[in-house]
Amino acid sequence: MADAFRANGKLVAATRVTFARDGGDVIKTRTAESPADVKPVPDYGELRAEIGLSDGDMLITKHGWSAFYGTELDLELRRRKVTGIVLAGISTSIGVESTARAANERGYELTIVTDAITDTDEGAHLNSLRAIFPQIAELATTEEVLTALRASITPTSPKTCSPSSNREMT
Repeated sequence: MADAFRANGKLVAATRVTFARDGGDVIKTRTAESPADVKPVPDYGELRAEIGLSDGDMLITKHGWSAFYGTELDLELRRRKVTGIVLAGISTSIGVESTARAANERGYELTIVTDAITDTDEGAHLNSLRAIFPQIAELATTEEVLTALRASITPTSPKTCSPSSNREMT
C-alpha cells in the first residue's frame, strides 16, 4: 500500500516507539508498568525491513500511544497541506485508535484500512472497528484504497498521508 501511495505522489509516514535509555521520556500513569519493569528488546525502536521506508517518507518517533501526542506529526502534515490520513498499523485498540481519535480532533479526513490493522486482543480490536471507528472515520479495505488510488481518487481527500508502522500506530 505504501508503494502505491508513493507512486501517486502521496506522503507516507511511519511511526516507531522508542524511549531514552533512562526512561525519562516514558509517560507515567498510575496504571502503567514501571519503566524499570519494561525491558524492550535491543531493536525495539527500529523499523522492520518489510516497512521499506523511502527517502521521501516521514518517520515520526512517539513516546506513547498516539502518533500525534508529543510529536511533530500534526505540524509536519499541516506544513505539507495534508488534509487526509489513511491509517494502518498496530495495535488497533491502542496506537491506531489513539491516533485516529487525535486525527479526528484535529480535523483530518480519516480512512482506516480495516484489513491492515491488528491487535493482540480480539475483543478490543472488534470494539474499535464496530463502535469507535465508524464514528470518526471512513472504513476501507486495502483493495478499496488501492482501487481508489488507481482511479486517482483518494478515499479521503486530494492530499492524503498513509501512515504505516511496526509499532502501535500509526
